[in-house]
Amino acid sequence: MTDDFDTSGRRAVLIVNLGTPSAPTPKAVRRYLAEFLSDRRVVDYPRLFWLPVLYGIILNTRPARSARNYAKIWRADTNESPLRYYTRLQAAALAPRLAAPVEWAMRYGAPSVAEGLAALAGKGAARIRVVPLYPQYSTTTTGSVEDAVRAARARLPASLEIDIARPYFDHPLYIDALAAGAREAIGGLGWTPERIVISFHGVPERLVRAGDPYQAHCETTARLLRAATGWSEETAPIAYQSRFGPEKWLGPATDEMLDMLAAEGAKRVAVITPGFVADCVETLEEIAIAGRRRFLAAGGEQFAAIPCLNDSAGLTALLEDLARD
Repeated sequence: MTDDFDTSGRRAVLIVNLGTPSAPTPKAVRRYLAEFLSDRRVVDYPRLFWLPVLYGIILNTRPARSARNYAKIWRADTNESPLRYYTRLQAAALAPRLAAPVEWAMRYGAPSVAEGLAALAGKGAARIRVVPLYPQYSTTTTGSVEDAVRAARARLPASLEIDIARPYFDHPLYIDALAAGAREAIGGLGWTPERIVISFHGVPERLVRAGDPYQAHCETTARLLRAATGWSEETAPIAYQSRFGPEKWLGPATDEMLDMLAAEGAKRVAVITPGFVADCVETLEEIAIAGRRRFLAAGGEQFAAIPCLNDSAGLTALLEDLARD
């Protein structure tokens, strides 16, 4: 449907994902991590403590290791990360559904949120809907996009209206798309998983205690996905991945759960990552490569990482609804 989104010809949409380095090299990864880990939403430690650690230790050690991980999943055909590749395709698929300008941006890296908003304003947009590509709200993700929009606002026309789409952790189109993608992926395996781990990106427990709704949103997504697929809680346990730093993060940890399942005798396991709508280093390297290696080393025999929604028709329908809402 394209007839009712923009009768004035001046509405537009900006979709925003987390970010990616421009190349799988230590230099590019260092530049990306410096921006990402300097965001107070991501790491809220006192600057007097954190910045010396970041610039004195982390940015001198982590970029080389991270660059090797990016190199494992880098798309040679287009010379870009999968996250950038699929975000581009998502914007390209959405634009004709709305018959309106659609741009894409990265919260960290390029193109920036400010650049995306300016591009749409330059095309004559009077109202822009920003759609963060994070299903579950967290101050560390969607909250940071809100910060970037506010920071860019001062350099845009005063008459320009900007609003941000609501989180869609419980949106029926999102749940339907997840369930359809899972059924398709599992149906093509040639074997049946004994367990399907529902893995979300983790956050420190401290943030949840302070009121961040992220864990509640993740648990709601998992519950609705189980209902849509017929999985039980035992068949499809929830876990959290990508821990960073010394704090206690949400658990159980995905890597530890894979060890536990193997120890309990599970031989065939799949992992689905509903917190990501585009495959990225966290899904393709951390889960599909490192997770597989860990599970097989612990005694498992079959392992599958279920693809993200990427540029699927279900994801496009969801983005269209979020743009029109």
